[in-house]
Amino acid sequence: MAAGTAADAFASEFRGEVLRPDDPGYDAARLVFNGMYQRRPAQIARCGGPADVIAAVNYARAEGLDVAVRGGGHSVQGYSSLDDGLVIDTSPMKGARVDPGGRTVAASAGMTWGEFDRETQVHGLAVTGGRISNTGIAGLTLGSGSGWLERSLGLSCDKLLSADLVTADGRLIQVSDAEEPELFWGLKGAGANFGIVTALEFQLHSVGPIVLGGMLLFPRDQAADLLHQYRDLMRRAPDEFGGAIAWLTAPPEEFVPEDVRLQPVVGVVVCHTGDLAEGKELVQELRASGPVLDLVMPMPYVAVQQLLDGSAPFGQQGYWKVDTVDELTDDAMATVVEHAGHTPTPFSITILEPGGRAIARTEDADTPIGNRDAEFRYYAVGAWENPEETEANIAWARDFYAAMEGFSSSGPQVNFVNADENRLRRVYGDEKYGRLVALKDQWDPDNLFRLNANIAPSTG
Repeated sequence: MAAGTAADAFASEFRGEVLRPDDPGYDAARLVFNGMYQRRPAQIARCGGPADVIAAVNYARAEGLDVAVRGGGHSVQGYSSLDDGLVIDTSPMKGARVDPGGRTVAASAGMTWGEFDRETQVHGLAVTGGRISNTGIAGLTLGSGSGWLERSLGLSCDKLLSADLVTADGRLIQVSDAEEPELFWGLKGAGANFGIVTALEFQLHSVGPIVLGGMLLFPRDQAADLLHQYRDLMRRAPDEFGGAIAWLTAPPEEFVPEDVRLQPVVGVVVCHTGDLAEGKELVQELRASGPVLDLVMPMPYVAVQQLLDGSAPFGQQGYWKVDTVDELTDDAMATVVEHAGHTPTPFSITILEPGGRAIARTEDADTPIGNRDAEFRYYAVGAWENPEETEANIAWARDFYAAMEGFSSSGPQVNFVNADENRLRRVYGDEKYGRLVALKDQWDPDNLFRLNANIAPSTG
């Protein structure tokens, strides 16, 4: 069958929508979160359900097409799209069924964290989710799943109970600790390699709906002292006191004092889900350092989940370097302060997130993810609008990463790791990497699903 005929036949049998370059809506559908990647796929299969995903996988395999899988489109390396091949887009697949008695939720893979939280918070329930509300639940979870609740609840993948998965040979299976347990293990940290998840079931926990949250902004010249204070505070704060410290540019918004707008500042994000009085006492310690803006107050958990949305607009160009540090030493902090203070554009940002606690209470062997007891995770995020600023931002992030290498413990979320075998071996460790290769050999020996932090099959 000719390629055009096969494409027409596929589109005619597809319940969702198949978009080609000349179709209305194609240009909007091809865009991804990271505007650095402007790809033009030959076709975008916007799936209406698992049957469409199966049809798209079978079509791609039969025609020898390169495949990209898109949920929320937030892959920082642009893996959500590609040139000339087929994008299998699950983002139209929405819906969540919450069991408040059992504290579980079954959610379709196309949901974003904002949509997911809206459904679970009806019952005052949540699971650790992404810090940008339009991030897809599937991609974030399969690459580990970091969020404001991780010190008290662990990573998103730690609460995954089961997943529906379309395999490379076009079957829909359910995986869990009881069904295909080895594959389920691999999904929780390397999941993009083994198929396309169409639904996820999570264990939920009581959170909110009102929590103590918000942000404090401080003058940039207080950065060194504030980082020391924040590190020491987080070492003794309860698990329920989550958040981050960040180097950023104050937004030009009305709620920001006029003399602070567009000025370099240090921000402290607070998300406290425990005892309100205890949380207020900890925040008061930070307030003693004299913030120029104080937005911490009781607020809906869903509002906390949207705090950083404005700093990461969909379509902005960006380059990330991410890693963990087992101990945030004084020398490590001095290095952070030095490099975070020299961002090439006002959009660039440096973030440090406290780790450990519930993350570390999951046994290392239970998921592919290692370095669970790392004290902090850091992000050097170069962000820009003018393409002429690309080189400077990439160089800044790489220099930051190189300067931190002596303190780093090679434990970033896999979603921030490029498809480099040596790097992935360091992240997973040789034993886990070997298990993942064995899973790849079993479930995707032809490496159909390779646009990701790829575990190559042993056949190469």
